Amino acid sequence: MKANKRESDYLQVQSSRRFSGIANPNHNDLKIVGSTTFPVKIYVRLNHNSPRILCVTNRLRNSELIDPVFQWHGPGGDLVAENSTVKVTPTGTLLFRHFKYDMSGIYTCSLVFKPTAEQPEKNYLLKYVIYAYSDPNFYYEFTARYHAAPCNSIYNISFEKKLLQILSKLVIELSCEVTLLKSECHHVKMQKAGLQNEIFFTFTVSSLDTEKINNPCQQKSCDTAKRLKKAKDLIERFFNEQVEVLGKRSQPLPEIYYIEGTLQMVWVNRCYPGYGINALIHPDCPDCCGM
Repeated sequence: MKANKRESDYLQVQSSRRFSGIANPNHNDLKIVGSTTFPVKIYVRLNHNSPRILCVTNRLRNSELIDPVFQWHGPGGDLVAENSTVKVTPTGTLLFRHFKYDMSGIYTCSLVFKPTAEQPEKNYLLKYVIYAYSDPNFYYEFTARYHAAPCNSIYNISFEKKLLQILSKLVIELSCEVTLLKSECHHVKMQKAGLQNEIFFTFTVSSLDTEKINNPCQQKSCDTAKRLKKAKDLIERFFNEQVEVLGKRSQPLPEIYYIEGTLQMVWVNRCYPGYGINALIHPDCPDCCGM
């Protein structure tokens, strides 16, 4: 059997005596080769298919192998030719479907072959350490304060709903959503104005699940971080415009209005419960959420 594939069809990354590969879900044809000296680290995105994991080394991939025998072994024992989540091709290539966290672990492939028909068999044992990872759940959290009607007034509740509707419409074309986390009315003692009522709002703006909505990402870029940055800019502009409008009023201020300078926006980068980012454990995937 010959492996006559172009070099560009394979991925091999070497860094400080370590080989590794990160599987981007948009590169289904990615191929990763092994090493007889060091384990190969592979990161597979959660609920996506893995790259093609070859049971050959970089040196053997273009060599002729006589009577090759491939045997894969995983955390649960020997891997069969094919089931609902795993496939082993006749040429020894391993593929995972819909990779889960509990599929992470150490996988080894035993390769037995003859370099030529006259030479004795050679044995190789290739080791792969495969991790499931997910992207962090990132979003903006922002707070703002409004001068309010008395705290038990229905006008505050009505205003809260209206404000959420306006903010949501601002970002919907970016496939983002605004969620109200908290709304609290407090009595605030001012230095000259005495006691006044204020509503403390906490919102988040996050990316919609593009796999569950129709026609997602109508904008040119589907990159989540870029869309969220645009959403952030729109929200900041909205609050700045409120200040400008109030500054031009010749009439008394309305009962409920935005308090200038109280908008605060924070970028939140968080993994799901039970998982975290650890660049020391996973230096080849420092921004991945893993176990």
